[in-house]
Formats: sequence, structure tokens, C-alpha cells
Amino acid sequence: MILAHEELQALWLTVKLAASATLILVVTGTPIAWWLARTRSRLKGAVGAVVALPLVLPPTVLGFYLLLAMGTNGPVGMLTRALGIGALPFTFPGLVVASVFYSLPFMVQPLQNAFEAIGDRHLEVAATLGASPLDAFFSVAVPLALPGFLTASVLTFAHTVGKFGVVLMIGGNIPGISRVASVQIYDHVEALEYAQAHRLSALMIIFSFLVLLGIYRQRPTSNKG
Repeated sequence: MILAHEELQALWLTVKLAASATLILVVTGTPIAWWLARTRSRLKGAVGAVVALPLVLPPTVLGFYLLLAMGTNGPVGMLTRALGIGALPFTFPGLVVASVFYSLPFMVQPLQNAFEAIGDRHLEVAATLGASPLDAFFSVAVPLALPGFLTASVLTFAHTVGKFGVVLMIGGNIPGISRVASVQIYDHVEALEYAQAHRLSALMIIFSFLVLLGIYRQRPTSNKG
């Protein structure tokens, strides 16, 4: 299977974008997931709902409001201009920011489930041995939640790879900047280049299947009888 230069460029940009968003979400999503797993605050439901919004919102809705926020007259846009960064829409950093928001629940929710599954006992034992809350988190909670980190990272990466609507709203269709694999497939279909669209689509299907296979194979099977 031979890919054209623009297809290889789109695939590389897709991988680069997904890796960047995943790394950022590991850092920013972990404390959110930990707080949601441990807190008894009345705000837990509201925060959890905000985190889960990208699961139910059309990507174009999220992309539209991110475009307004990061635009020239938006609060984020005015901040980035004041810092000398410039406007984020139609740039790769803008795509990364949008991807972080769009993929947030795919990082936070698996991590929250993993942290909740740990329970209190291990952390209480660590506390009796003199460990601070921060020490207990890194020495006890994180190692026990490693399968959750793996699942969350893989799901986040795969979800970012497959996004389409947010990319068009924030990044447009600029070769080398915002033309990711899903947009490249759309371009092929618009140009009636079905053979090229089949080629890239087949790669995406294989990738998605391998991701899901890896996740399901790492889940323990229950012994019956």
C-alpha cells in the first residue's frame, strides 16, 4: 500500500496531534480524575458533567465556542495576543487546545474509575506509615492505577486520531497544519477519489480495531465454575 506525500503528511500530523493532546491530558486530567474519585463535594456532579460534555455535544458546537474563545476578540485570543503568541485558530497549537477539550472525558473517566477501584485501605495504610497525601498518591495510587492510565491514554490517542468536526472548525483544511487523516479522507471523497479514500479509511479501521483489541485483551476475564 503506497501512500502519496499529502497522505503521509496528514498521517504524521494526526499522530503528532494525538500524541501532544494525550501527553497534555495525562498531566491535566490526572488531578481532575483524582479529585472526582476522592471528593465528597457537592460540586462533583457539576464538574463531572462538564468533563463529560464532549461525549454528547456535537463536535461543531464545541468547535464553534472554542473558535469564539480563541478568536481575535475572544478572552483566550486577547490573552494569547497580549502574550505575543498570536491567535490560535488555524494553527497547530490551536488544534492541540481543541483536542484537549474534545478528548478530556476519554482521559478523565477511565482514570476516575481506576482511582475509585483502589479504595481507601491502601491509602490509609500508607498514611499510618507516615506517607503524606502526595507521597501516597505517587507511591500507592499511581502504581495501582497503571492499567487505568494505559486504557485512558490509548482511548485518548485513538479518539483524537478520529476527530473531524472540531478540526474543521478550529483548523480548517490547511496542508501540513490542520489537514489530518480524517480531513484528508473527506478531501478524497469530495474529489471522487474513492480509491485513495478507501486506502486511508482501511488504515483507520485497522488502527481502531487494534486499539480496541489491545484494550479488551488487557481486561481480566472472570472465571466461572
